[in-house]
Amino acid sequence: MNLFDVYPIYNITPVKALGAKVWDDKGQEYLDFYGGHGVISAGHSHPAYVKAISEQLAKIGFYSNSIQNPLQESLGTKLTQLSGYPDYSLFLCNSGAEANENALKLASFHTGKKKVIAFKKSFHGRTSAAVAATDNPSILAPINAGHEVVFLPLNDVIGFQNEIEKGDACAVIIEGIQGVGGLNEGTTQFFQTIEKACNTNNIVLILDEIQSGYGRSGKFFAHQHHGIKPDIISMAKGMGNGFPIGGIIISPAFKATYGLLGTTFGGNHLACAAALSVLEIIEQEDLIANVNAINSYFKELATQIPQVKKVKGRGLMLGLEFDFEISDLRKALIYKEHIFTGSASQKNLLRILPPLSITKEDVDHFFAGLKKALEVVTIETTI
Repeated sequence: MNLFDVYPIYNITPVKALGAKVWDDKGQEYLDFYGGHGVISAGHSHPAYVKAISEQLAKIGFYSNSIQNPLQESLGTKLTQLSGYPDYSLFLCNSGAEANENALKLASFHTGKKKVIAFKKSFHGRTSAAVAATDNPSILAPINAGHEVVFLPLNDVIGFQNEIEKGDACAVIIEGIQGVGGLNEGTTQFFQTIEKACNTNNIVLILDEIQSGYGRSGKFFAHQHHGIKPDIISMAKGMGNGFPIGGIIISPAFKATYGLLGTTFGGNHLACAAALSVLEIIEQEDLIANVNAINSYFKELATQIPQVKKVKGRGLMLGLEFDFEISDLRKALIYKEHIFTGSASQKNLLRILPPLSITKEDVDHFFAGLKKALEVVTIETTI
């Protein structure tokens, strides 16, 4: 049976990985500066991560949420310690799209309304409500078009206030830092305006931290750079370091009832063991401090590349902006310099999402490869 052909695929077959390195089936080593869309947080095949999953699988890998699972409580406790949300509750699922889907559903239950305010260039997932709140008509099927969503420009305070005054919104959903959209970010004033308006008008503020959370921005959640406290925070990607898991943390203002939310696989034993080990690695290896140190070093070296017009983002959720489309540059990096990077809807932006454990030596390696790739791209473009 053939695979349904929906992914443009590079002709590389990874078979092994460790830290920020990946090896293909021919033995070629690659530097991973993309982490599979920002998923690899603790580093590939971290020994503590591998041990935690292996030992848990030898005990029990899965049972349903109809029985007690102490690993869920342990995960919630550790998440409380590192995230700074001691009075919030945790609901576990399997992916970022599911997390946002449940967040939007919970907001609608809570307010009795259905209109959602989202932002241009946003990406929140591919499930029904999540994709409706994503600013990309090409992935919106007719069956998803019945959701009531309005898209506003990021940082348009007046436009946002005018929309709020209509009084019919159940939720505002916004990324801590836009990922696919091109590393765009609300200003502190804008985030604080949103928080105040939501609190005043009984609107649920959902912070999508699926890519920007778990230390990637230099704080545990990116919105913490702006001094706000949302009602619901959605998480995934770096949460499991590659093991499928997602979740939302929920303000104590929300009342839980049996059957309100549900999932078969969410919060299973293996997923919790993986996610708990990630938090322990982040804490024990002080990875958020490493994110901030490497961010400074990365930006310092980026200023020495004349073709780089701007560095976007925070922490290790970064983008290098050029004055040309970066498709050929990415190909040169992966096929000639053996470095994985990412793209965005902004065609001239090279997206950088390495493991949070990368070193200055890794950054040196990246920029040496980038310089060589830029020479090749320039030569090929000129011919």
